Amino acid sequence: MKNLSIKLKITLWYTVFMTILIIVILWLLFSISSSQVLSNAQLRLKDTVTRSFHEIEYEDGVLEFDKDINFLGEGIYISVYSAQGALLYGRTPSLFHGAPMLIMDEIQQVTSGQNLWYVYDYCQKIDGYGNLWVRGIASQTQTDAALHILVRLALIFLPFFVLCIAAGGYLIIRKTLAPLADMTETARQISEGNDLSRRIRVGEGKDEVHKMAHTFDRMMDKLQASFENEKQFTSDVSHELRTPVAVILSQCEYASREDTTPEETRGCIRAITNQARKMSNLISQLLTLARADSGKQQLHPEILNLSELAEIITEEQRSLAAARNITLETDIQPDILFCGDETMMMRLFINLISNSITYGRQNGHTLITLSSGSGYITGSVADDGIGIEKDKLDKIWNRFYQVDSARSSGERQGSGLGLPMVKWITQAHKGTISVESSPGEGTRFTFTFPAQPRNAEK
Repeated sequence: MKNLSIKLKITLWYTVFMTILIIVILWLLFSISSSQVLSNAQLRLKDTVTRSFHEIEYEDGVLEFDKDINFLGEGIYISVYSAQGALLYGRTPSLFHGAPMLIMDEIQQVTSGQNLWYVYDYCQKIDGYGNLWVRGIASQTQTDAALHILVRLALIFLPFFVLCIAAGGYLIIRKTLAPLADMTETARQISEGNDLSRRIRVGEGKDEVHKMAHTFDRMMDKLQASFENEKQFTSDVSHELRTPVAVILSQCEYASREDTTPEETRGCIRAITNQARKMSNLISQLLTLARADSGKQQLHPEILNLSELAEIITEEQRSLAAARNITLETDIQPDILFCGDETMMMRLFINLISNSITYGRQNGHTLITLSSGSGYITGSVADDGIGIEKDKLDKIWNRFYQVDSARSSGERQGSGLGLPMVKWITQAHKGTISVESSPGEGTRFTFTFPAQPRNAEK
């Protein structure tokens, strides 16, 4: 059994079960039919005997028997006896030997030779004559013969039925399990050729096998997306780290030259420090996102005055905004309390505001709003920059994705990790974030949190 395929196993069990079921049903039918046939035969014997009295008359001291008395019932032999048991008229079967005593209104089973007979006696008074007995004899063997023929036919056709059941069941099961075979073949081809784009695509269907196939395809979509993201992640990290590493190496080589002046050496050290800080910030964000992906990034929720926090972050960002002549404006409702991780909420405000500065236009404006009402806390960061095309809005949450590096200055060019970090922080606090943007008009990021989140992710 262990070496058989699932199709053969199911077909075998299905065939055995259906065979047993057919045998049980046939046995029940034959049992019921046999009882019914025998009961009908006995009723017919009784009816024939009682009707035979209508064919007997007594006139002028003589008993007269109509010839039709011998044809009242097919296969039933009628004989007439006197009250003393003497045979007056009729016939008995040639294979019937020996007549038991007459018993009133009771069917007897008599074995004579190899045959079994039903015998029924009935006594009735004939006007002018007295009591008269009529006996009916019918062969039970002939009655059983029809049932035996049916049994033999059933036994002959049973193997044919079983074969049809097995063949039909196998075809149905093979068609039903065909997606499993496709799934196995697809998995084999993927494992041998590393082609993650292959899918089963069994079409429409709501049974368990189709659901499994659709689940397999969705799983492969996620796996392919994960591998593509991993490759893109590796490429992006290499690209992001290559530039600062190259700058650090070149500055170290230049600073180590004998003809480098002390002032130039200090300049090299400053450049190295800036690039090292950039790498440190990048690595810190990558580590946070990696922990978030694995569910290991812990939050430390506490009651925060979110209004004060937003004001403090805005003040800290004013010097950076002033470097690009960008004006930061606020519309913050005071004393909004929120249960959240202070460090993460600071990152959320810093990333959104610095993003508006980094990718804003010169002499532009950024508006930071925060309000509470109807059980929710709503905030937004909106700029009046050049905006983002609609076909790129869903991509800004991807790591390392930057809409247009030309929008930002060289020193303040982002790494493409700020918005993915903002999205994770929002979701970790049971909130949502959305973006609206129109090219040439600006971009608005809007986040919403429950005023009192039930459970902060830890």
